[in-house]
Amino acid sequence: MKAKKVLIVVDMQNDFIDGALGSQEAVTIVDKVAEKVKAAEEEGTLVLFTRDTHGEDYMTTEEGKNLPVPHCIERTEGWQVSEKIPYPQKSRSFDKFTFGSLEMGTFLKELAFPPENVELVGLCTDICVLSNAVIAKAALPNAHIKVDAACCAGVTPESHDTALSAMKAIQVEVVNQGSEPWRKL
Repeated sequence: MKAKKVLIVVDMQNDFIDGALGSQEAVTIVDKVAEKVKAAEEEGTLVLFTRDTHGEDYMTTEEGKNLPVPHCIERTEGWQVSEKIPYPQKSRSFDKFTFGSLEMGTFLKELAFPPENVELVGLCTDICVLSNAVIAKAALPNAHIKVDAACCAGVTPESHDTALSAMKAIQVEVVNQGSEPWRKL
């Protein structure tokens, strides 16, 4: 697969938008993420999706012990990616059982033509977006990795900004910080 650009849409799932772990901030980015996916599809960018995926045993997992809120239980409505987000025909999804997707990183690393540019958007900035940005950076050390802050929301606005600072420190470009739609709430 020849892809100069990749857009990674992180965990735009119902439980993170307006479900078990939803927030007003998350709701405000849905339309912007949908627009970004449509534009990526039109320009031939490879679009990858991650889905936080848990089983009925979630509460007995390490994550469940630290975040005792069942969410993104596989095949439930909360696990589904928002219907407002388009799913391009040539896209691919990665179900992940923790914050970052090693499978996605391996996929990026093994592409016949490594992408030159990777952009991440989604939820939550301070957990899964950060984790997947680190994985993308490790898989593609010579690619330009960036995060569109206006298409992300964190657990809190403060943790969102902290995560963006951490990503800048590892040479991930952050664009549109300060232009997040939820800052106007």
